[in-house]
Amino acid sequence: MNLKGQQAAKYLAAPDAKKAGLLIFGADAMRVALKRQEAILALVGPEGEAEMRLTRLPAADLRRDGAALSDAIRSQGFFPGARVAFVEDATDGLAPLLADALREWRPGDAVIVVTAGNLTGKSPLKKLFDDSGSAVSIGLYDDPPSREEIEAELKRAGLRAISTEAMTDLGVLARALDPGDFRQTLEKIALYHWGVDAPLGSDAVAACAPATIDTEVDDVIHAVAERNQRQVGAFMRRLEGQGVAPVTLCIGAMRHFKALHAAATDGGGAANGLMRARVFGPRRDRMLRQLQGWRVPVLEWALGELLETDLTLRSASRAPAMAVMERALIRLAMAPK
Repeated sequence: MNLKGQQAAKYLAAPDAKKAGLLIFGADAMRVALKRQEAILALVGPEGEAEMRLTRLPAADLRRDGAALSDAIRSQGFFPGARVAFVEDATDGLAPLLADALREWRPGDAVIVVTAGNLTGKSPLKKLFDDSGSAVSIGLYDDPPSREEIEAELKRAGLRAISTEAMTDLGVLARALDPGDFRQTLEKIALYHWGVDAPLGSDAVAACAPATIDTEVDDVIHAVAERNQRQVGAFMRRLEGQGVAPVTLCIGAMRHFKALHAAATDGGGAANGLMRARVFGPRRDRMLRQLQGWRVPVLEWALGELLETDLTLRSASRAPAMAVMERALIRLAMAPK
């Protein structure tokens, strides 16, 4: 049986212990590991491993000793409760062995939980679990997490009262980070918000989100976008003293102005464009204000200037790189509205 979408999410949160097996596969090893961890925890509980109701079977070991899986499925421990035989990093070569195990499985045996990498539609391992009436197959793809999945992660992290703005920002963050980093960020936000009665706001999300570029690099780019020429020079002196590479500045500036251009040309409005560009929190509000002073043709000119600067910085030119970058940023800061 193959499950997708919301059905898959619900099953992973509460697997059926009466089913013989569960296959979780996908290209993102971290996402597969997190969902496997969630499913096994739901089956055996937090003390399952300590009570020896969880048996780990690396695929490499099973290739040498196929009988280990049969033993793990049938062996009974001292503690009552559901048991799991976990086969890690399985490949199509293990399909015949797993087919025998599923066929011989009886109620009361350990549930067979199998993880694998990316499997094609014709994969023997995938077809085995898809076509078996006693097993479930779930593929995890690179689709952004649904709102239900994000809400489940929030509850797991202890966050329940959340403002609409913060929920929007978390949705952007979930698409920008891999699952492991997103879960760690939620835990960080939960600690940051501990003991606060008010609903979680955008400011807390922004304070705990991983920085994409250094704060002071961000400051000089904001000064350019706000046409604050004096601050541009002052920030450049400080960054130069810190040894920041001109190419780093150029990449950050291009990212910023691409986001402004995406917002200015988005059919759903500037705020929707910034959300698509994965900009959120106070930075989004600041960039929305910056957009009032930039027309689309000027933004396109600015992107062209930054591209030329990037090519110069990466070429064999003998021009001082930081001076080239500073002149480019000042030209942008002096651009007509």
